[in-house]
Amino acid sequence: MAQFSIYFVRHGQTFFNLYNRMQGWSDSPLTEYGQATATKVGQALANTTFDYYYSSDSKRAIDTAQLIRQAAGATAQPFKTLMNFREVFYGYFEGDDSSRTWSLVGRQYGVTSMHELLEHVPIDQTRDLMREIDPWHEAEDNSMYWERINQGFDYLKAHHDHHQKVLVVTHGTTIRSMVAHFAPEIDITNGPKNGSVTRIDIDGDQIRVVDYAQDLADVKVNQHL
Repeated sequence: MAQFSIYFVRHGQTFFNLYNRMQGWSDSPLTEYGQATATKVGQALANTTFDYYYSSDSKRAIDTAQLIRQAAGATAQPFKTLMNFREVFYGYFEGDDSSRTWSLVGRQYGVTSMHELLEHVPIDQTRDLMREIDPWHEAEDNSMYWERINQGFDYLKAHHDHHQKVLVVTHGTTIRSMVAHFAPEIDITNGPKNGSVTRIDIDGDQIRVVDYAQDLADVKVNQHL
């Protein structure tokens, strides 16, 4: 049975992050701050040897991964994109103002953010709620979302073992969702910061969250990382 560790890193800040826009499969460039954060992550993880680097196929994730590799001196290590670890697809609401979107999705609760909505419903349910109100009904529901995420884990399990370490640059809601799924005791009301690191260990069919959303100040000293 495969045994290895996955270090999930949230991509650096983008312009849609800065402007509080819904950013799922839509994309926007990294800000200068986002680029600097990615470089700091690479520097902080320079003493950790990763056998493989991955990112979702969104450009913001690819750019973050490449900056991390450069700063860590690991450009010779293999790199591959996996669409399975894309962010949630928000359908009609892609690119919309986040406060407006969440006020519509969570209108029965009187909320204006995912943070507030998660105080009322599990994160899995937010996807079903969004698909229901999407005029095109194209936003990912929970079953669609988990089908591709599970395929991503299956890919990694098929290609890694022997206590390898792999780094995957992915997205905030995706990290929250995985942690809520595999470690429901962890409070994911506050999402991971851009550049934060979440470690998940694989041991066959057992998936264990070791660290959630460690920021740069903790990355250098946290013994688990």
